[in-house]
Amino acid sequence: MLHFNELTYRLGDRLLLDHATVALPDGARVGLVGRNGTGKTTLFNLIAGELQPESGTVGLPQRARMGRVAQEAPGGPDSLLDFVLAADIERTALLAEAETATDPMRIADIQTRLIDIEAHAAPARAASILNGLGFDAAKQALPCSDFSGGWRMRVALAAVLFMQPDLLLLDEPTNYLDLEGALWLQDYLARYPHTVLTVSHDRDFLDAIANHILHLEQGKMTLYKGGYTDFARMRAEKRLLLEKAAVKQSLERKHLMSFVERFRAKASKATQAQSRLKRLEKMEVIDLLPNEEQVTIHLPSPAKALAPPLIALEGVSIGYGDREVLKKLSLSIADDDRIGLLGANGNGKSTFVKLLADRLKPMKGEMRRSSRLNVAYFAQHQLDELQVNETPVSMVKAKMPDAPDAKVRARAAQLGFPFSKADTPIKNLSGGERARLLLGLAAFDGPHLLILDEPTNHLDIEMREALIRAVAEYKGAVVIVSHDRYLIDASCDRLWLVADGGVSPYDGDLDEYAKLIVSGRNSSAKAESAAAKLVLVEEKKPVQKQRVPLGPIRKRIEQLEAQIAKFNDLLKRVDKALAQPGLYRDDPQRAAQYSRNRAELMAKISADEEAWLAATAELEEASAA
Repeated sequence: MLHFNELTYRLGDRLLLDHATVALPDGARVGLVGRNGTGKTTLFNLIAGELQPESGTVGLPQRARMGRVAQEAPGGPDSLLDFVLAADIERTALLAEAETATDPMRIADIQTRLIDIEAHAAPARAASILNGLGFDAAKQALPCSDFSGGWRMRVALAAVLFMQPDLLLLDEPTNYLDLEGALWLQDYLARYPHTVLTVSHDRDFLDAIANHILHLEQGKMTLYKGGYTDFARMRAEKRLLLEKAAVKQSLERKHLMSFVERFRAKASKATQAQSRLKRLEKMEVIDLLPNEEQVTIHLPSPAKALAPPLIALEGVSIGYGDREVLKKLSLSIADDDRIGLLGANGNGKSTFVKLLADRLKPMKGEMRRSSRLNVAYFAQHQLDELQVNETPVSMVKAKMPDAPDAKVRARAAQLGFPFSKADTPIKNLSGGERARLLLGLAAFDGPHLLILDEPTNHLDIEMREALIRAVAEYKGAVVIVSHDRYLIDASCDRLWLVADGGVSPYDGDLDEYAKLIVSGRNSSAKAESAAAKLVLVEEKKPVQKQRVPLGPIRKRIEQLEAQIAKFNDLLKRVDKALAQPGLYRDDPQRAAQYSRNRAELMAKISADEEAWLAATAELEEASAA
């Protein structure tokens, strides 16, 4: 499907791709992984033709359709459903042409193509995708302009999924999703019928959808079979084998050089010494895999533990103005709790963590907090609020105004910003570096309770692993909201579900929750589709009492009859070709193609005959009215 041949690309003085060559199989679901800054997004831009390589080629089949989520969130007056439907350009154009076409044969061709692309099922399919991404039937009818940027990006994702391109490019598709949306997308992509290439730093997501991993490192691309766990295992095995081979080669070199140095001067051994020198010259140096420096994230533990509970709620209600979002909350948090919050966006997770962080006050009930409780709160929107001209050192200095410069720089290094990075302006730091800085600053004073609201959006897999290690070493209580299932699984031992205006312990595990979400959203989409059809029937009833014009119905019947005759004529030709003596023996490929053509024609004839029967019944009913 997709071929990279000797692909080379530079960004300034950095060589991102160095004569990289690899081929992705047709229909493969490929996870593209690599450290931040290795060129994953650049590779996507090269595939899309937005950048041109220095040398080499990117190859796709001639008529392959490629789809990528638009970088700008959709806005404007179009409803969500209409925006997604409009993504199918061919369907939109055919429907528009069908309104004005007058030539019977062209009308037949249009209707045939609409049947081929299952245009009649498009609204239900678009609604199902939107529902899976968190938009119920009411929201689907609203204009795009009514939603925030993050929700609009979900609509853009829905549009590209609806297109079902032959090559689907997804760059961190879960970043704008909650856990529930990510679980649905994971299930959807695992069944996607065409080729998928996705950048993701979510290990569980990659394990669930990918059957290949494309690793980008030091300008080269290597394709591995399996999900991320398989890739990590094979890469570790490859590293070990190369290290063993390098040790063996080093010993052999040493032995050969010892012989050469010992016998080079002796005439009787000179020939053997020269032979060993030639062997040394021909010996290829084994390239070891680069050592991956372990990333660290530092979350200072509280200096002194507090007696539990840190927070206790009894009959608490919380909301904004006069509107209660969550009601009758009766929960408590111990000093060593690890709690993962579940629940779709809009159910009140952010409201709940603001209550815990003392940024919202209870409207009703009683909330008891330990008198010396120190809470650290990290939220992803804080990344956008950073002052771009600040530096890690200046931000640490603000926390330690009276400390000497050496001590400030030592603390900045502890947060992951040594001397070489400490004075870098925020605007020049990567998203992952900014997130690591904010995490360190949030937990700077050793809080008793650490609240992490979507902390992984800008972290690569290595940084996410570092965060998991840091949370494990941290001695206080932790509450996590995240779409990264691997983070929640590895870090949390309790799950709370935010739903239906309340927060309650969830007794199942994440596997059970994933099944619940996927089955629930799929069944909800079917129910909404059925309800929409029912409403449509009810709306049509009054109209059916009026006299229906018979001309358009008769015209449709004539078109269908002409189309059926055309397909029957083609069927006779195919049957005649299949009846040729020796066809299956002499040209089995052509015979197989004829058989496929026959099956397609039979399906089209059957569909047209059903449409003809429906149209004739409609004509009889209209004539009798």
